[in-house]
Amino acid sequence: MSHPAATERLEFRLWTPADRPLAERLWGDPAVTRLISRQPLTPHRVRARLSAEIAYQFAYGFQYWPVFEADGGAFIGCCGLHPHREGVAELGVHLLPTHQGRGYATEAARAVLGFAFDIDETRAVFAGHHPDNAASRKLLTRLGFGYTHDELFEGTGAMHLSYLLERPPAPR
Repeated sequence: MSHPAATERLEFRLWTPADRPLAERLWGDPAVTRLISRQPLTPHRVRARLSAEIAYQFAYGFQYWPVFEADGGAFIGCCGLHPHREGVAELGVHLLPTHQGRGYATEAARAVLGFAFDIDETRAVFAGHHPDNAASRKLLTRLGFGYTHDELFEGTGAMHLSYLLERPPAPR
């Protein structure tokens, strides 16, 4: 499968170049990017981000997939994986402000984690967040991630809190 399976309320698909308007709505929104980028993303940087997501899918078999409501198909944002280091993928969730606070981040992230651990090479998933992002802290704790360290994130120039979730043990 090229993306996580649908959940009760959400569907995933692959980004395409035709999704530029969706990407601009998401990553062009300063409320979405304020804790992941020092400056709002210009249309040029949004296009580059979209191209990078498409390239990740071809190179690694994952990306930050666009996410839609299953009932009605409204675009809500993206959730997915990027390469972090050997055997470790990085989880990311970016939701439009109008869809935050509804449990979508938890639901999408659980589907993505299931996808991640279906990949044989994935032994853990990393995630990080800006120190001012209390919602991400709660999400990662709820998902079972353990805090590991603070790490400089070039996108913001701030020390981001970093977490790791190990592959669950195989059922016996």
